[in-house]
Amino acid sequence: MSTDTQLDAETAAAVAAHEYLTFTLGDEEYGVDILKVQEIRGYDQVTRLPGAPDFVKGAVNLRGLIVPVVDMRLKFGLSQARYDETTVMVILAVAGRTIGVVVDAVSDVIRLDAAQLRGVPDLGSAIDRKFLTGLGVVDERMLILLDIERLMTSEEMGLVDRALAA
Repeated sequence: MSTDTQLDAETAAAVAAHEYLTFTLGDEEYGVDILKVQEIRGYDQVTRLPGAPDFVKGAVNLRGLIVPVVDMRLKFGLSQARYDETTVMVILAVAGRTIGVVVDAVSDVIRLDAAQLRGVPDLGSAIDRKFLTGLGVVDERMLILLDIERLMTSEEMGLVDRALAA
């Protein structure tokens, strides 16, 4: 492989790292690194798992793979989610594991450049700052950018073995 090809691949990876899938939870808009997104599906009924925290809705069978499903609205302490025609399940590839997250609606994929990114403010909210990568500003919109890998591999989530997350 030539050096030029390697450089082009590295440049492409750097550009893609600034693309985010945006979705809504309540009145807020969030973004996750598009490279973590495996697919977007309509919301399916899940099989409830006994003893799981409330925000873990259960699991679904995704083409033979059992996938845990987290309701992000419940995880972030927002009001009870309504499940309607806009509710979707975003399937993520995180730390070698497939995890589904339920969100109110998916908006679009947005590319943010460095000038549109802001640091993580002190929010004093239900979302721990360590799970945020920053804020994205697009026209009059403000996106809360999640570090979805860190969130899903956190000890409080209990979804990924610590050895895999390291």
